[in-house]
Amino acid sequence: MKLKYSLQSIFLPSIVLPKASSSSSLAFVHSTPALFHKSAKAIHTRRVTISSSIRIGSSSRCSRTKTSSSISMTSSATKSLVVDPFCFRQFAEKETSVGYAGAVFNISIEKFEEIVNSRYDASQLQDGYAPFCKHIFLANDFTDARVNVLPITPDNEHALRTKYEARSEKELPVLTRYFDRELLLKNKKEEDVFPVSKYLDLILYSSEQIEKENAAMGKEGGEKETAPWGIVSIKAQDVDHELPMTPITAMRNALGKDQGGSGVELKRESYMEAYEYWNAHANVL
Repeated sequence: MKLKYSLQSIFLPSIVLPKASSSSSLAFVHSTPALFHKSAKAIHTRRVTISSSIRIGSSSRCSRTKTSSSISMTSSATKSLVVDPFCFRQFAEKETSVGYAGAVFNISIEKFEEIVNSRYDASQLQDGYAPFCKHIFLANDFTDARVNVLPITPDNEHALRTKYEARSEKELPVLTRYFDRELLLKNKKEEDVFPVSKYLDLILYSSEQIEKENAAMGKEGGEKETAPWGIVSIKAQDVDHELPMTPITAMRNALGKDQGGSGVELKRESYMEAYEYWNAHANVL
């Protein structure tokens, strides 16, 4: 790179050299040795600075502190999937997992996010019950999560129970039917009743929808999430396609956002498909 600047204009902007003969200039320098020494030091310093900038290029113009900060921000911003706080109850590291009867993972949230993001492929997203909802199915070769949906048979129907349940304190309680885990496991080993699932169904909500629902439930505030998708639920199952939503969940979603629903209109066809499946199956709680 050629610099079209004079030595005087770049390195000695505050020093005006006398326009005289070479002998006069030499006399000037000799008559002010301290000033010349200081100027020479400034010349060297600025020459090193400009030279370093030329060699390194524009990509290294930030300080080390800024670069480190940028790397951290980039790492967070490049995530496609994050575990939404609503899903924290499915991880053993969180207190809210105590008593939760669905799939609970011993793996940390941080490690789980790392693995699912490394396997994320946008082309594999499958439509959910609304435009803001998607599913992605991953082979379950990194957790010990067991299935928690079983077909109803004469051998296990004695373990069926019902209760009113709300998934959070903001939701309206609704009536649910389920298998009592303790009754199913009576005199049996866990692996004989609940096999390790072959797949994980990650249920995703768009970040925009999560923000809307949080606002409606009075949960605004905090740092804005940059990932486009939030994992709101994880199902451990043996098939790589979506299981029908339970009829009562479909009804709850049809409620307004301020009641814990998503505001999506109930569709009779989808509801009847859900009924056909869940009339013969039940979750384990």
